[in-house]
Amino acid sequence: MLKIENLEVNYGMIRAIKGVSFEVKKGEVVALIGANGAGKTTILHTITGLVPSRAGKIMFEGHDLLKTPAHKIVGMGMAHVPEGRRIFGELTVYENLKLGAYTRKDKKEIADNLEMVYSRFPRLKERKSQIAGTLSGGEQQMLAMGRALMSNPKIILMDEPSMGLSPIFVSEIFNIIQKISADGTTVLLVEQNAKKSLSIADRAYVLETGKIVLSGSAAEMLNDDSVKKAYLGE
Repeated sequence: MLKIENLEVNYGMIRAIKGVSFEVKKGEVVALIGANGAGKTTILHTITGLVPSRAGKIMFEGHDLLKTPAHKIVGMGMAHVPEGRRIFGELTVYENLKLGAYTRKDKKEIADNLEMVYSRFPRLKERKSQIAGTLSGGEQQMLAMGRALMSNPKIILMDEPSMGLSPIFVSEIFNIIQKISADGTTVLLVEQNAKKSLSIADRAYVLETGKIVLSGSAAEMLNDDSVKKAYLGE
């Protein structure tokens, strides 16, 4: 479904991403783990057209995303839940969700999608008229995920969805990711909480200073001594 080949990204003279290759197959949850500054967010931003690449290929269902304008990528079936949530704080919950469907014209299906989001995130339905900036951090994360689902994506890229959340909200967010996957949406998950992400992923890649240094099934990663020592606090 999504295939990255020999991706190179520079920030000025700094080589941020150094020949990264990986793939995400339809229906999978794939985790991309690594320390702060490893390049995880840069990869997601390059996939969705927010950061230009220096070399390489990003293929999504046969289309080269590096030759696709960023504003057209959502309409192709890809949604991005950015780090820090990036909700529209001065708009209501409902208005934020409606903006998630801005590329769509099918009013009946949009209404059905909205009800699906409300059923998956009951808090958002309770707070649909509330100004989004007044929500708690966990509720804002749910809103960012709900907004992404309103585009009816085939694949969702999630960037640090558990960052800054209380343990109760962290568990809730990961349960929701599992449900999104079970409903047929493919997920590429960037997370610093390696243990949680590996516990729900099918496969994983470890990124260090712009390079993939390890890949395999998530179950293998959970039992890999080097991963345990570096990322699982064991």
